[in-house]
Formats: sequence, structure tokens, C-alpha cells
Amino acid sequence: MQESQLEISELYHFPVKSLQGHKSNTLPLDEFGAINDRRWMLVDGENQFVTQRRLRDMAQLKATAIDSGVLLENPQGDSLQVQQPDDNAELREVRVWHDNVTARDAGDKAARWLSEQLHTSVRLVAMGEEFRRPLKAPRSDRQVGFADGAPLLVISQASLDDLNNRLEEPVSMLRFRPNLVVSDCEPFAEDRWNTLTVHTADGPIEFDCTHPCARCAIPGLDPLTGRAQKEPLKTLAKYRRWEDGQIYFGMNLAPASADKLHTVLHTGDKVEVR
Repeated sequence: MQESQLEISELYHFPVKSLQGHKSNTLPLDEFGAINDRRWMLVDGENQFVTQRRLRDMAQLKATAIDSGVLLENPQGDSLQVQQPDDNAELREVRVWHDNVTARDAGDKAARWLSEQLHTSVRLVAMGEEFRRPLKAPRSDRQVGFADGAPLLVISQASLDDLNNRLEEPVSMLRFRPNLVVSDCEPFAEDRWNTLTVHTADGPIEFDCTHPCARCAIPGLDPLTGRAQKEPLKTLAKYRRWEDGQIYFGMNLAPASADKLHTVLHTGDKVEVR
């Protein structure tokens, strides 16, 4: 069954996994998802990925994609530009969830700056030409970067509005770190979507709605400070906890085709769902 046509109302990039991202009017795509989204990641001394689940101060650091790499900033206004690692950069086998992948080390200067900010030893790594991380079967012909489990995440504005109507203090969409926000549908309509087609200036592009997004503790952290709060997870647990015990909010997306995309999403693009 086809639902009415929707519209992209917001787009987001998060260049470094679990650091602050930023809103954008465009979202260029390639075979890994959104370009400049979760293409960098912090790892510990054992090359395990690090997120706000372990280091809440990561929420205070802002990451912005720039032509040469990424710009890191702290709340005091200190910043560091990190160059995209070149072919001579050290290769590291790092772990993100259950996947071991090859990434490029971003160098000692970035490692020192981030370790000082977070008061623990970390290194910054980036995706390079050799990076491969296939999706799980039956979509193993498609790739994902350092995102948790799918190239993109979509949430409807109506779902956030429904949640905020139940809260004493509203929360922002940044709590849930989506790439696409769509408008003009019912709350949690995304639970039922099988495919999502965006009508871009370059033509339509179709995505599979792979699986609803199970939420961890991060939506319970203030997205700018990392301070732990009871809401919104306390309220979500009352009506969004499913039979498996998980709290769900949002839908994961993967391109329906394994071909390279070379397409740009824009705010205002029309969306069809089935």
C-alpha cells in the first residue's frame, strides 16, 4: 500500500561518530551512505570504537566536515583541523560493534588533542580507499561506514512531536542523530515502511527500510553536554518498548541498489513510501 507523498524537512551530518554534528540543506551520497557522515571514529588503546556510552564528554566536541578533512572544536572555542589521512597513513584494524575493519590513523596531533579533551587516551581514525564493511545478509552487496548498522537513519517529525507532547520539557531531534527527517505523515508511520523513494534533482533514488532503530542510552544524554537525564527514555519506555524489550525510534535505511549513488538529497525533496 502506498502512502501519501512526504517531504524531507531536515538533513544532518555527523562527521565523527558520536561527536556533535550539524544540520545541512544537502546530503550527498555514495556507496557508504551520506558523504562526510560517520567517516571518522575514535578508538581506544585496543582499537575498539568509543562513543558517548563510555565517554560522555564526547557530546561537547563539535565536528564539521571541511574540504581537507574535519574541523574539531570544543566549547571554549579551541579547535583543530585534521587532514584526511593520505596513502602513507598508518593502517589500523579497528572494531566497530562486531565488525573488524581497516581504517587510516589520523596522526599523533589529533590523538593528543582529543585525548586531552576527553581525559583518556584515544586515537582518531578515518575511512580510506581500502575500507570495506558489508551490511548483513541479505544486503551484503552493500556497504556501511562507521554508523551502527545501516548507512542512513530516518525519523518523522511527527514522531518527535508525539514524544514532545508527552514530555514536560521538549527534546530536540539531535537526541536521536538521524540523517533524514520527513514531514507530513502520522507519528511512527516509519515503523510500517518497506521502501522509501526520494525524488531528487538527479532523479528518484530508492532505499530499503532495513529495520527499526533500537535505541541505546545516548538519547538519554544531553546532545550538547553529555549530561545523563531520565527523559526522554523514561517516557519512550512506556509506549515504544516492543516485545523484545528494546525501545524503538526511527528507521534504518540502505540503498536498494548496490550501485554507486552519486546523488544529492536536499531539504524539500519529495518522498514516497510503501
